[in-house]
Amino acid sequence: MRTPGQTRQIVLASRPQGWPTPENFRLETVDLPAPADGQVVVANHVMSVDPYMRGRMNDVKSYAAPFAVDRPLDGAAIGEVVASSSPDVHVGQIVLHGLGWREHAVLPAAAVRVVDATAAPESAYLSVLGMTGLTAYAGLMAVAEFRPGDTVFVSGAAGAVGSLVGQIAKLSGAARVIGSAGSAAKVARLRELGFDEAFNYHDGPVTDLLQAAAPEGIDVYFDNVGGDHLEAAIDSLTTGGRAALCGAISQYNSTEPSAAPRNLSLAIGKQLTLRGFLVGGHQDLMPEFHEKVVGWLADGSLRWDETVREGLEAAPEAFIDLLRGANTGKMVVRL
Repeated sequence: MRTPGQTRQIVLASRPQGWPTPENFRLETVDLPAPADGQVVVANHVMSVDPYMRGRMNDVKSYAAPFAVDRPLDGAAIGEVVASSSPDVHVGQIVLHGLGWREHAVLPAAAVRVVDATAAPESAYLSVLGMTGLTAYAGLMAVAEFRPGDTVFVSGAAGAVGSLVGQIAKLSGAARVIGSAGSAAKVARLRELGFDEAFNYHDGPVTDLLQAAAPEGIDVYFDNVGGDHLEAAIDSLTTGGRAALCGAISQYNSTEPSAAPRNLSLAIGKQLTLRGFLVGGHQDLMPEFHEKVVGWLADGSLRWDETVREGLEAAPEAFIDLLRGANTGKMVVRL
């Protein structure tokens, strides 16, 4: 329990070896300082857990600094300003920021973004109206260079990003959209969201399942999984096909290098484009993305799912479950 003047946070207790376990995390109670000049204190309402966080738990050089052992983790969160020493951000405003995994965040006012909580549920700014949505839009449109009439394959299609990619492709004129997911229930949900075809990747070799779903091949692949899914997509991509490499969740907890893709040489003759990307490099698309998504949400043509866990103490298990595919749509923790 915490008393007034205190708050709780989750710290990285140790670095995972392979799959994370609850023992890699620790819940701490700490003093909550008053804001210094230019700072605000935010009472977090909802926080995000995301697959990329697994890479930051390793002590290796990457595009984002690794989490420090015995220090709080971080990630996207949204909450209410409860104290402010800044003229630019006021008490009572709802703000988006990057210090999740804690009940309260103390940070510079310049590091928060005020959002309109009357326009959409707060958690939407962690999902369809936030970096998740922009990742889907930028990866499809800018990285994979989507064109109307394309046949699009999305792996991890029932996840937060994948489910939006498929819908955005359909709304933008895709001829066919195919998704892979890890259960019959998720496959059924993809069909409800407008995917033309979907399959459970546990039902057989992904290469065979994809060829059955798209016998004439695919033009675009949006990769959230890597490994055998990427190998299958390379097999099915048509000449001049494009792949946006967003994530490789099948490999994040592996202690051995992945064998796939073993068919990369096909990219030569097929003249494929395989492009990795980070959403941070596509912030210029935010106004265009936001305008389109707000319209799609308003007319009901774009839907978004979320899986909600309750309480900060549930965050480690929510993250572990996310890596095991227990979520449909965005996994968030309500604090």
